Amino acid sequence: MEKLAPVFEIIKTLRNPDTGCPWDRQQTPISMWKCLIEEIYELRDAIIDDIPDDIAEELGDVLFQLFFIFEIYSERQAFDISDSLKRVSEKMIRRHPHVYGKEHFVTKDQLTQSWEKIKKQEKKDAGKSIAESVLDSVPSGMPSLLRCHKVSSSAVKAGFDWDSTDEVLEKVREEFNEFEEAVHKKDKTAMADEFGDILFTLVNVARHAGIHAETALAGSIDKFERRYRYMEKLLQNQNLDLQTISKKDKEKFWDQAKAFYDK
Repeated sequence: MEKLAPVFEIIKTLRNPDTGCPWDRQQTPISMWKCLIEEIYELRDAIIDDIPDDIAEELGDVLFQLFFIFEIYSERQAFDISDSLKRVSEKMIRRHPHVYGKEHFVTKDQLTQSWEKIKKQEKKDAGKSIAESVLDSVPSGMPSLLRCHKVSSSAVKAGFDWDSTDEVLEKVREEFNEFEEAVHKKDKTAMADEFGDILFTLVNVARHAGIHAETALAGSIDKFERRYRYMEKLLQNQNLDLQTISKKDKEKFWDQAKAFYDK
């Protein structure tokens, strides 16, 4: 806490009603949540690049946003950081009886079942209603790919899944055929519906293959961006404009960019 204290002092100074920063004084938990999301994605980029200095900086930014939210609730006398730290510490110890207790698990399924059982008991002890569905714990505000993976994984825990990756791939083909039919009919509503079904099923293909769809897509986007930026430099060096060169030349420069990063 001694190391955290200076950060909280900075936030208190920024939030001071008389001498603080007008922007910081106006912030709410919702507005800071939006800032936190941005910082989390910047942290993700730093982790992917695996540069310790950048990771340390971005982690600091994430922590600052979190502490800022803590301070807002502390001002309201709702709770402070010590309350949250106490709760999460107790929770993690409680949910790991095989580490802090005498339980012994052999399989991953046993671990998962124990975790879910303890979570249900926690809700019961807290006087909260038990979830009516295994999907109740999936946050509705998650990015769609992450939410899709979470929803599918939750359904799997309840015993609802394809038997093999081949079965999911067959479902992808079926959904793609339905999408093609909607395209030929020029039915925009059906096209959107069927395209969503394709993406949903592809996320399950990734899950069956042991791949996280969000991570895989992020990697592909990064790869495209690196190649595209390199192609832009090639064009600039030759005083060429992407909009005016032929399709054949576009493919040539794209292939050069691919070759540069794939070597």
